Amino acid sequence: MDGTLVDSEKLWDISLSALYESLGGSMSRETRTALVGASADETMATVYTELGLDLDPQAMAESIRWLHEHTAGLFDGGLPWCDGAREMLEALAADGTPMALVTNTQRALTERALNSIGRHYFSVTVCADEVPSGKPAPDPYLRAADLLGLSASECLAVEDSVTGTAAAEKAGCAVLVVPNDVPVPGGIRRRHADSLAGLDADALRRIYREIDRELRSA
Repeated sequence: MDGTLVDSEKLWDISLSALYESLGGSMSRETRTALVGASADETMATVYTELGLDLDPQAMAESIRWLHEHTAGLFDGGLPWCDGAREMLEALAADGTPMALVTNTQRALTERALNSIGRHYFSVTVCADEVPSGKPAPDPYLRAADLLGLSASECLAVEDSVTGTAAAEKAGCAVLVVPNDVPVPGGIRRRHADSLAGLDADALRRIYREIDRELRSA
């Protein structure tokens, strides 16, 4: 979702900077890069560690709540689409291709984002707080594939981050990587694109088949 379909990472920048300020510090560029695609728990552990704060579970939970409320307000103002994302969803929906939204964002905030994106595109949605471990663990993608009635190896994941790509790859998905702000290395299960512009159902199937053939011949 964040950074793949909608360019919400810039809104997270605003929220995270505000959180750091409320905690008496400032966020380094290196930390922001490391947090792209991270789960809420991972994010807060990184924030508290960087600021030298005690890793108190209650305080961290309250900071997560504060961060999500602040971000939700920004989401309610509307989310800007990533290049080609809306057109890709429309093309896949018209083709009847089942789609799962798989995000490290928690359910409550995802629902606020879906008010802008549109729930109707997705057969299922899976959030980080609904599985044992969020990305980079494979759990969210394994859950999504199961809900779609497919094996993960039959699915093409579309990801923008190192964290998300690792999760999809560990689950067994082929992965189309469209980096947002942070470069993502290549790999045998991966293909890269500069944007989602011009990618319809046929184009995505071709990408999947290319990866599948390479895996079978490896």
